[in-house]
Amino acid sequence: MEELISYLLQFGNLNQEQIAMIQSKAKLKTIPKGAYFSQAGKIADKIGYITEGVFRVCYYDKAGEGYTRYFVYENRFVADINSFRDEVPSAEYIEAVTDCKLLVFSKEGFEDLSNTITGWSDIFLKITSYVMENKMKASSNMLVQDAHTRYLHFLEYYPGLANRVPLSMLASYLGITASSLSRIRKK
Repeated sequence: MEELISYLLQFGNLNQEQIAMIQSKAKLKTIPKGAYFSQAGKIADKIGYITEGVFRVCYYDKAGEGYTRYFVYENRFVADINSFRDEVPSAEYIEAVTDCKLLVFSKEGFEDLSNTITGWSDIFLKITSYVMENKMKASSNMLVQDAHTRYLHFLEYYPGLANRVPLSMLASYLGITASSLSRIRKK
């Protein structure tokens, strides 16, 4: 819980009463490897703060082939924020790549915090902006880089993550085949 509060305090101020309210709304949840935190076609009804583990945000084509858009890991929030905020069906899946532990806020609990804590919405606007800016930097580099450079960039941007996710998911994220990634890793 301390990590969550420290993370939130990077984006705004909270007093002890507000912190206690946040702690009362967060519920510890475990999601096993391979299970979904949210699914395409369903409205996201929760937002989680990852304390342990790795998720991937992905989608599947008509043939059932999965494509990894990005990874989310410890000390970050995970949610389909558009589905959660606007109550529209999600277009993607959030899948546990490893066994995961999260502090989860229900839609109702999150709205209670928004209605009670002055600045809660501003904190999440700042978090969302920060996350989007980092995603844009990562994805814009991938458009102009060759596969080897994309892999090196991944290692730099996500230190230690390459050893925690399956080769096929990493290859999908990088936009290359698993065999190509194996060759790149050997170099």
